[in-house]
Amino acid sequence: MTIPRLEILSRLRAQVAAGKPIIGCGAGTGISAKFAEAGGADLLIIYNSGRYRMAGRGSLSGLFAYGDANSIVMEMAGEVLPVVQHTPVLAGVNGTDPFKIMPHFLRQVKDIGFSGVQNFPTAGLFDGIMRQNMEATGLGYDKEVEMIRLAHDMDLFTSPYVFNVDEARAMVAAGADLLVCHVGLTTAGSIGAAVAMTLDEAISSVMTMADAIWSLRADALVICHGGPFDEPENVAIALKQMPKIAGFYGASSAERLPTERAIRAQVEAFKAIQR
Repeated sequence: MTIPRLEILSRLRAQVAAGKPIIGCGAGTGISAKFAEAGGADLLIIYNSGRYRMAGRGSLSGLFAYGDANSIVMEMAGEVLPVVQHTPVLAGVNGTDPFKIMPHFLRQVKDIGFSGVQNFPTAGLFDGIMRQNMEATGLGYDKEVEMIRLAHDMDLFTSPYVFNVDEARAMVAAGADLLVCHVGLTTAGSIGAAVAMTLDEAISSVMTMADAIWSLRADALVICHGGPFDEPENVAIALKQMPKIAGFYGASSAERLPTERAIRAQVEAFKAIQR
């Protein structure tokens, strides 16, 4: 069920006014979506990486040529959208996809029942020579900015990942509704990132991007994601130090980490039965 953009914004601003964090959750399976909604998630996001993550592979798999990212998200929609009752569901759109006519694809995204979009897979997770070559060959972050602008013009809710000040400013100019300051892959769990910022470094990075955003749009909604923002206790510590940051997106944190723990603990409990 597509939920209008202005209704989503109204809901989110009401959460902020009530002193509650905005919580977005990745949904790589229908059961993830169903119970994230039951837990009170404000937004659900279908990424292609959710399929890999919930298959026990690292989230970085979503950045490589193991499948058609946009097609995977549309396939996953059939599993997730029918079980969601009232929570907006966003599509992780690969804005750099050279085989998509983006205005046409975004209409399909809206028609199938998505309420908005996010830019994933994203060039923002690449750096160095690889990133330079992506930008030089028409596969760069500017394509993601243009995708967000097109989605905004179509009145889809937009919630892009930003990785630095320049990208943050570009997404504000494109009309982004909820900006997500991304500080790298989530660290915890069996397939989490091995290299990441410290919590203090991540907080500093988020606030640098947020200040740039607020200098252009004082009332912009800004949340954080990734790196050491993994467990509820760490996110709570971080948000206390970032009082204007409105909340948190959890992908691995919302579905992979609890699944790893719950299944292992359940099987261990069965194995502990004394015959």
